[in-house]
Amino acid sequence: MEWSPASVVRWLFDSERGPSDRLIPRWIFLRALGLIYFSAFFSLVFQIRGLIGPNGILPAGQYLRAVATQLGPARFWFAPTLLWFSSGSHILLALCWVGMLASLLLVLNVWPRVTLAICFVCFLSFVAAAGDFSSYQSDGMLLEAGFISLFLAPPGLRPGWGAAWTSSRASWFLLLWEWFRIYFESGVAKIAGGDPEWRNFTAMDEYYQNGPLPTWIGWYVQHLPHSFHAACVYGTLALELGLVWMFLLPRRFRIILFFIVTPWQIGIILTANYAFLNYLVLALGFLLLDDAFCARFFPARFKKLVPLSAGTSVASSDERNTKQGPYKTSPMTALRLSVTAVMLGWIFYATTAQLIWMFLPTAPLPVSPITALDPFRIANRYGLFAVMTRGRYEIEFQGSLDGQNWVAYPFRYKPQDVRTPPGIYAPYQPRFDWNLWFASLGSWREYPIVPSTEERLLANEPDVLSLFAGNPFAQQPPKQVRAVLWQYWFTTMAEKRSQGVWWRREFRGLYAPTLGRDANGKIEVVEWPSPNVPQP
Repeated sequence: MEWSPASVVRWLFDSERGPSDRLIPRWIFLRALGLIYFSAFFSLVFQIRGLIGPNGILPAGQYLRAVATQLGPARFWFAPTLLWFSSGSHILLALCWVGMLASLLLVLNVWPRVTLAICFVCFLSFVAAAGDFSSYQSDGMLLEAGFISLFLAPPGLRPGWGAAWTSSRASWFLLLWEWFRIYFESGVAKIAGGDPEWRNFTAMDEYYQNGPLPTWIGWYVQHLPHSFHAACVYGTLALELGLVWMFLLPRRFRIILFFIVTPWQIGIILTANYAFLNYLVLALGFLLLDDAFCARFFPARFKKLVPLSAGTSVASSDERNTKQGPYKTSPMTALRLSVTAVMLGWIFYATTAQLIWMFLPTAPLPVSPITALDPFRIANRYGLFAVMTRGRYEIEFQGSLDGQNWVAYPFRYKPQDVRTPPGIYAPYQPRFDWNLWFASLGSWREYPIVPSTEERLLANEPDVLSLFAGNPFAQQPPKQVRAVLWQYWFTTMAEKRSQGVWWRREFRGLYAPTLGRDANGKIEVVEWPSPNVPQP
């Protein structure tokens, strides 16, 4: 290979020079990505109006008007969303249904580049306008993977395995680079964050109990001895800080790494509900493999459908380049290559700089290319569980007709009834329940979703009530609504056997101001929370 600057650019970014032995992993990953996109849009169909609709908890219209007031014409860059045209309920639902349709077409391998672009635009439109309801690292992970996959996916209406079109080396590397950074940056954050629980190997002792949405499997795992949890801490740090570097090693080591991280992610999926996060990391792991390995698992009668037939090998990219002869560049090819090089190079710089800053915070690297990409969430910095949650607190909304007798609004997914076992919901993401878990770890002043929800419940707002499992005031709106705080613990094995309860809980006090309506229908504060209420 000629090592001139132009030839290096073509080797990295030109799909014609990409690796030709990874068609099956690409096919598997893109189908999985379509399913993950579908899960994201499917969960939003039932929630988006209550979250950011005109009568929702945090209306997107109000947020976008505030952005327009502050930023003027720059608002379209810093809030890239189709909801600038309209943020009505019908448009919000249309965004979800279009996203679901496109994701299903992606799963069916119909026009993958176009359907990927539609999924990305629709999901970004929600994320850019949803405020607190889209502040999760998993949203950034999906947008980053979805955008890079535009350069990975084969063109055409029905490309099949895409054997006629390989993917550029840069697109392959950046997806694995994202996979690597999710692990490695999370490991660095655990050490750099200074949480003594990671250093003392106690971080997992109450992890299954204190996460956003536990599972019933996690309940049982929680009761395993400390030695098991300490081993999990050691395994987590070893995997995130050490083993993931094997993705840079030759094929044999990458396959070994795949068989380490895949069971690990399945274990996380079974013991905690982190929406589509772990499913995405699991899917990215398939990019560690190649055709020769994947083809082994196809039944003999399907071997002819696989690009790599049994007992043969696909010609390497260098062999193909030799057969193709001198490289010829048309204006359209040059433009496509330039766009690919600029975008993928830009993402690599932004993500690498953020990784360097984790070790050298004062490193003199240009910041503007990074901040310019921030609104699009395609070049992110990750750091999962840098500090472990010490205690499980739950916010509960209660209504009253007389200010004396209070009735709780039942949640769909959050722990509430001590006799109800924790469920397994992922990849479905109940964003309202998730945000209340975050809010319970801070003050109501930091989380406007709590008083805003109280206001909507005072009006019996249907869109917000749809986020709950039921409405105890279906006949007439409550006179007062309050948010109280409980602390929860998993019960012991003995308590569960004798009483049939999964949780025990203790009342901590009023979390946010109690709201009511005066004689004129105006909302007023009936009672303020005591500053002495214990907080996490």
